[in-house]
Amino acid sequence: MNDFDGGWDSQATLTDGWVERVPRRPDVHVRLLAEIRLLPWLAPRLPLPVPVPELVSDDPLVVRHRLVPGDPLESPTAEQGRDLGLFLRALHDTPLDQARAHGLRDIHDEFAEDLALFRARVLPLLPEKTRATALLDALEQRVTTTVVHGDLGPEHVLTSNGDLSGVIDFGDAHAGDPAIDLAWTLHGTPPDFAAALATAYGVTPALRARGLLWHKLGPWHEVTRALATDDPGMRDAGLAGVEARLTL
Repeated sequence: MNDFDGGWDSQATLTDGWVERVPRRPDVHVRLLAEIRLLPWLAPRLPLPVPVPELVSDDPLVVRHRLVPGDPLESPTAEQGRDLGLFLRALHDTPLDQARAHGLRDIHDEFAEDLALFRARVLPLLPEKTRATALLDALEQRVTTTVVHGDLGPEHVLTSNGDLSGVIDFGDAHAGDPAIDLAWTLHGTPPDFAAALATAYGVTPALRARGLLWHKLGPWHEVTRALATDDPGMRDAGLAGVEARLTL
């Protein structure tokens, strides 16, 4: 048995090629149960492998899936950008009503709570509040049009021998704004990768602009997590990230 590095939502262990996940908090139960319903239906529709979880135990809740092989993306290439763009196009083209019938979550209320927390806990810590307030105001406009991964970053995009080998961690998948999956992919990656992804996906100017809003919001989560865990170092790093991205 091998322990993965500690995740924020679940404790994961690898045993005989199976990744077993146990929720760290009660609210994660709902996400894991949603994955069990959604991903077996969604996986065949996607051009890259994704986890296909199954229930091991109800009490305590234990979920497992076969290991998706590969290492986190470290040096993005144009070819990988193209492949991830095609993956996101397929994901976002998934019929939303059918996905909801298979367990896809709607997190509008959760996100509204996040925005309220950002205003109450993070905004007062920032020296310049005008751009920060404008960002939160812009993201309050609800967009619920597609199936989204919801937490796409290099640690969740896997590679093997230079090719993309899978996309993992669908705990934040929900019915939402497609631009959330275009945040890091367009605005936190090398130009060749981002350009190839945009072409393969068919990114519009409006989607690109909204993706930048989501990219700017990323470090706000780090700050609230740091405040919840009383981690001054993480808080300071998160605040620095917030201020840096607000200038983009």
